[in-house]
Amino acid sequence: MMMTTTAHVTRSTDSLALVGRVGLSAIFLLSGISKITAPAAMIAYISSVGLPFPTLALAGAIAVEVGGGIALILGYRTRIVAAILALFSIATALAFHNALADQNQFIHFFKNIAMAGGLAQVVAFGAGRLSLDARR
Repeated sequence: MMMTTTAHVTRSTDSLALVGRVGLSAIFLLSGISKITAPAAMIAYISSVGLPFPTLALAGAIAVEVGGGIALILGYRTRIVAAILALFSIATALAFHNALADQNQFIHFFKNIAMAGGLAQVVAFGAGRLSLDARR
C-alpha cells in the first residue's frame, strides 16, 4: 500500500487550483478577444436585447472578460476577481441567454450558471499557492 505524503497532496492541490483557474479563464479570454475583433457585431447584439449604452457595455464586458481572465490565471486578487466574473456570468445568462425554450440558449444559460458555480469555488477556497496572491 502506497502512502501519500502531505507535500505531494499540497503540490497536487496547488497544481489543480492553477489548472482550474486557467480552465475557467479560457472562456472569458476567448470571449473578450472575440468582442475586440468584432465590435460592431457585439454592439448590435447588445442593442438587440435592449441594454442601454451598448458601446459602453461592450467596453465594460471586454474589460471584465480580458482583465478578469488574465487576473484569474495569474491568481491576482483572485477571490474578488472570481466574484466579479461569477456575477458577470449570471448577469449575461439572464440578459442574453434567457430564451430557455431555445435549446441553444438553454445550454448557454446553464453553462454560465455552471461557470458561476466554479468561480464560487474559487471565491471560497482562493487561488492556491501557485498565484500572485500567495506571494503577497
